[in-house]
Amino acid sequence: MSSEALPISPARFAKALEDLSIGSLHSKVAELRNSIAHLEASNKELEHFARENDDRDCYEYLLENRQVIKSMEERIELVKREIVEVRGMPFEPQEVKTAPATQNGTATATQNGTSAGQAATNGGDASAAAVNGEEEEGVFL
Repeated sequence: MSSEALPISPARFAKALEDLSIGSLHSKVAELRNSIAHLEASNKELEHFARENDDRDCYEYLLENRQVIKSMEERIELVKREIVEVRGMPFEPQEVKTAPATQNGTATATQNGTSAGQAATNGGDASAAAVNGEEEEGVFL
């Protein structure tokens, strides 16, 4: 991503969510939460360094990261609105569990009681399709 590229607007982000599967929406939330956690950890280090060294640049980066975190939190709310208000589903996804049964000597992951292979063939999310070596087409946010 170039330094001149800007993130898509909240309106375009919300519009793009309409085309995603429920699994992809939950994956997007997990991705955003992970990014927020990393930025918050970086901010703690930046704040410590900026205070000890009176570093103005680090302080500016810290403020910039806070804006990015705010934007990511707003996107999580947009995904939540799509899942709950538009699709009428619960916001938090079911956890992926490892099945006790094995297939060819290896455990198979299940999602909502369906193996990853079954999920991919039944219109599952991109992560399930990736297990079978398939690629999902669509909008990647």
